[in-house]
Amino acid sequence: MSAQHPVFPEIDPDDVSSNRSDNPSFGEVVQRRVSRRDTLLGGTAAAAAFLIGPGSGSGAAATGAHPAGGGRGRPGSRPLLGFTPVPTSDADDFVVPEGYRAQVLIPWGTPVRPDGPAWHKDASNTAQEQAQQVGMNHDGMHFFPLGHGREGNRRGLLVLNHEYIDQELLFPDGPAEMTQEKVAKALAAHGVSVVEIERRSDGSWETVNSRRARRVTGDTPVAFSGPVRADHPELRAEGRPRGTLNNCSHGVTPWGTYLACEENWNNYFGTEDESWEPTPAQARYGVSAAGGGFDWHLADPRFDLAANPGEINRFGWIVEIDPNRPDATPVKRTALGRFKHEGCTVTESWGRVVAYSGDDQDGDYIYKFVGTGNWRLQRALGRSPLDHGTLYVASFKDDGKGEWLPLTHGRGPLTRANGWQDQADVLLRTREAADAVGATKMDRPEWITINPKNNDVYCTLTNGSGWDAAVNPRNPNPYGHIVRWTEKRRDHTSTTFTWDIFVLAGDPAYDDQVDLDETNIFGSPDGVWFDDDGRLWIQTDISNSSQHLAEKGYDNIGNNQMLAADPETGEIRRFLTGPRGSEITGATASPDQRTLFVNVQHPGEATVAWGEPSPENPRAVSNWPDFDPEGRPRSATVAITRLDGGVIGA
Repeated sequence: MSAQHPVFPEIDPDDVSSNRSDNPSFGEVVQRRVSRRDTLLGGTAAAAAFLIGPGSGSGAAATGAHPAGGGRGRPGSRPLLGFTPVPTSDADDFVVPEGYRAQVLIPWGTPVRPDGPAWHKDASNTAQEQAQQVGMNHDGMHFFPLGHGREGNRRGLLVLNHEYIDQELLFPDGPAEMTQEKVAKALAAHGVSVVEIERRSDGSWETVNSRRARRVTGDTPVAFSGPVRADHPELRAEGRPRGTLNNCSHGVTPWGTYLACEENWNNYFGTEDESWEPTPAQARYGVSAAGGGFDWHLADPRFDLAANPGEINRFGWIVEIDPNRPDATPVKRTALGRFKHEGCTVTESWGRVVAYSGDDQDGDYIYKFVGTGNWRLQRALGRSPLDHGTLYVASFKDDGKGEWLPLTHGRGPLTRANGWQDQADVLLRTREAADAVGATKMDRPEWITINPKNNDVYCTLTNGSGWDAAVNPRNPNPYGHIVRWTEKRRDHTSTTFTWDIFVLAGDPAYDDQVDLDETNIFGSPDGVWFDDDGRLWIQTDISNSSQHLAEKGYDNIGNNQMLAADPETGEIRRFLTGPRGSEITGATASPDQRTLFVNVQHPGEATVAWGEPSPENPRAVSNWPDFDPEGRPRSATVAITRLDGGVIGA
């Protein structure tokens, strides 16, 4: 059924899993399912039936795209999408639809309190100063209103992750010789920022002095809770546990805390010790002597795999932060597993907390944590609802059904006889445990979101290398897609579900399966988020090795972008485009939906199309958002409002 795509974007080695298990890939599952339906239904009717799927509620196909103002409409209601799509772009600019405005807010280096140290555009800020400033490379984000009603719409805490650092831009001399001060500044540029913001009378936003404002960095003291405690033998290292690193997307709990999600933490560790070799578990997580090129281990033994072997096991977790308690210690909740967490989407069913998370690596898995008992009662008893429950991993079947497989010590293959010591061991080696129970390999599972109208769950699958035909009817899968599932009885604690594909991303000029046009063509979906009205917002992360390149099949798609979709009709429209070299990520709104906050990550990062920055020319790719000839590009949050004060997207 699927056409073979002639091109494929270069895959970062850090995105290629070492998962060589015999578990079926989702691509193989899809191929079998399509083949089965093709036999029963015949020809293209099979593909159409497959793409309609079980979860749309109305039964309408949710894979097509319609021109602006088109689509099948919403009987008895106003259209969900009411803006004119913006065109694709190769400009060094942030473009929103007519009738909207975009305000740059809290770029990298902004003091978290207005009276803090100012940002130096030559990158000469010290580590101590950076620890009081907004970090680098903004990612997942949430707006916590401070007050109810009108007050909550005009004032709140913006809490956001800082995924990683670009050494060319962070240091005046770029990645020249690594020093202890450079490591300290890099750690200070990671983590999470908590900033209080307020809406002015003209509709714009500003930061204000706040007792709640804080930074959580790679050096902040942290605690451990759940089956893997701080004193576990595998976590023994020099000094007390500190820091959170490579926080990608996020989560928000029903009790009002923020969850930061540690993703590519393996990249920060390395060693020069030629006798060191990775354990099977370390190899499964991509740990290597060379690390990810940051070279911190050359200046700080904390990150030396041979000298301080337990330190790396302190990373790879979900970190709970209370934004309203600036003195509270962040807690790593180990019951949710250790892997490369893209995010942690939290909901509840029948009083029990449920948390979904993707492991963002080619060939890895989708997980779900289901808490034990009523979360309100748990908290009343002084227990965290995230410490007690069952972690599951997803298995997708070729008949459109699926199953959640428990990762519980003593069940199935996870026994002492098979080398699993206890539940802490299962969680420390979550990937290996998921391999053992037979989970389905996926094409880089990323953000997960839940439709507030019907409880359907959506997950972006950015792309796949094709080495295991993972996650998709295409092999290889250079553009990615969005998978959707419906839990049995729409109960998130259920252990079975039905699934379909919501949309195949890509360019119809290269793949005739793709049903997109100039108003909505996109590739490599990453961020995904539902607003309260049921609009699905889709953000893209096209690799900088692929943007604008015909040989990668991305010459027509342009810069990274954000789109809005109506899941009921299948209509998709492009809402904004970002500057050169950037990724669009992070999405949250004020309670009245009159302000949408999004993040622009790594503008000006090295690209094949535009070049790469250097200490001599940090603006080689982009000069957004300051456009200062003596400055450098900066990640930033953008506050988007309508000129008429209306709901965003409507």
